[in-house]
Amino acid sequence: MTEIYANVTAWLSNLQPVFFVALPYVALFTFFLVTVLRYRTQTFTYSSLSSQLLENKNHFWTMVPFHYGILFVLLGHIVAFLIPRGILAWNAHPIRLYVLEITALAAGLLTIVGMIGIIVRRMSNSKVRLVTSRIDTLLYFLLLTQLVSGVAVAIFHPWGSSWFATSMTPYLWSLVKFQPDTSWIIGLPWLVKWHIINAFLLILIFPFTRLVHILVVPNPYLWRKTQVVRWYGRE
Repeated sequence: MTEIYANVTAWLSNLQPVFFVALPYVALFTFFLVTVLRYRTQTFTYSSLSSQLLENKNHFWTMVPFHYGILFVLLGHIVAFLIPRGILAWNAHPIRLYVLEITALAAGLLTIVGMIGIIVRRMSNSKVRLVTSRIDTLLYFLLLTQLVSGVAVAIFHPWGSSWFATSMTPYLWSLVKFQPDTSWIIGLPWLVKWHIINAFLLILIFPFTRLVHILVVPNPYLWRKTQVVRWYGRE
């Protein structure tokens, strides 16, 4: 068993240039190209394709925890990417580090609860299941995998906010500068590496899915006047 594990680990290690150099650029190129093409040729598909009208009983209790949780998690990653020194300065005080880690873990768990609810709703309701495409199914699988692996990383490899700022951020910036340097992440545990690989897979399929609606968030709804809706029917 030990020999099999060693062989698999060695095989995966040989593929690391594919996972952490080739895959990121393929994913990002596909993301930008297909996103623009889809917007120009299929503008009306830039929607979450809401199934709320088909079944709204459990919609609130799945979408609200998912959206609030995922927004907090994504915001944390973006902040650690943009201002790593600020994160490290914040984490210099143990209490603040604990608060940040526990809050992030709670947000991750909240997102998983919402994601599981979404999947159960999709699979258990016949009307909603009919409007769920194969790419949606793949999307849900990758999202759930990403969330579970992220929570697992937080539990088994804690203080992620600090090592993200010191390892992941330099690696990501090396990709941005077109000077990929995998030495920053080569020593990270494979659970963390799988979390990274799965993130790029999500970016890769993003422009083909309903997730594109987050790129055209209807901000005017925040300040437009209230609409008056009148219903006409037979008395």
